[in-house]
Amino acid sequence: MVYCGWEGAEKNSPLQNIFFMYPAVNDKASPSFIIREALPADVPALAALHVKTFHETHGNYPNSPTYAIREYQWRQAFEGPNNWFCFVIENENPELIGFTKGIPYNHNDLPDFSGELNKIYLLRAYQKLGLGRRLLGHVSRRFLSQGISSMLLFGDAKNPSNGFYEALGAEKLFSKTKEFHGGYGWRNLKALADICPI
Repeated sequence: MVYCGWEGAEKNSPLQNIFFMYPAVNDKASPSFIIREALPADVPALAALHVKTFHETHGNYPNSPTYAIREYQWRQAFEGPNNWFCFVIENENPELIGFTKGIPYNHNDLPDFSGELNKIYLLRAYQKLGLGRRLLGHVSRRFLSQGISSMLLFGDAKNPSNGFYEALGAEKLFSKTKEFHGGYGWRNLKALADICPI
């Protein structure tokens, strides 16, 4: 491509001008993002990412979890029972830019679901690039490999990300009093895995 500045913009195609005007789009879209299992060595970076993405999603209120709390929680998770899994996604630097965590779900209140999407966070700067779908695809396929064919999540009823879940076929879960508190579920993880890229 030719990036020759605005004085030569008429010589470029519209696509080339988009890349010239918004180089960050090109920078983020071109790298090969890697999704892999989280490791104990990732705890410091994972804790820092958890704090940052939590603040981006929910705001930075006075009692929000600190780095020290998140680091402790992740260290405890790696030292405890291994009935959970976590995938991280890293950019070309490599730096962690997102993560997701899955755990079994076995509660009488929602017996139709056997897996829980416990966490999914992606830095705002890397959203809308298809990376969230890739993370969901990894979670679905891991659950399916464990014989778990359904999954739910508990979120915030006012979270803007809810449209993302709905676009991928999640159904709203209502309380016994027919209220929606942010819960979503997929009864068929195979269908979800089929529409989420690797």
